[in-house]
Amino acid sequence: MKNFDSETAAKLYRAILSLKTEEECRAFFEDVCTIKEIADMSQRLDAAMLLDAGQNYQKIGDALGISTATISRVSRCLNYGTGGYRMVIARLKEENGNGK
Repeated sequence: MKNFDSETAAKLYRAILSLKTEEECRAFFEDVCTIKEIADMSQRLDAAMLLDAGQNYQKIGDALGISTATISRVSRCLNYGTGGYRMVIARLKEENGNGK
């Protein structure tokens, strides 16, 4: 999308990069996003992690309460996107001491 490369979007990315703690992130995202937007993004990350772990769409949908269409979109991004999900999943695994 064209707007992802705008100066306004770049400012948002720099703002996110300026956050130093989970508490700062929570405060910023609660101000910038709706509760639903935060929940949706959280579910997408959970779906990506479950897909990465080899779970099937049905189990993921049942566990997270999201549609197979959403899971399919996450799967496309996970496998053919820009690598954002893979990068974050690897870092979270490393942080949790199970870098598998």
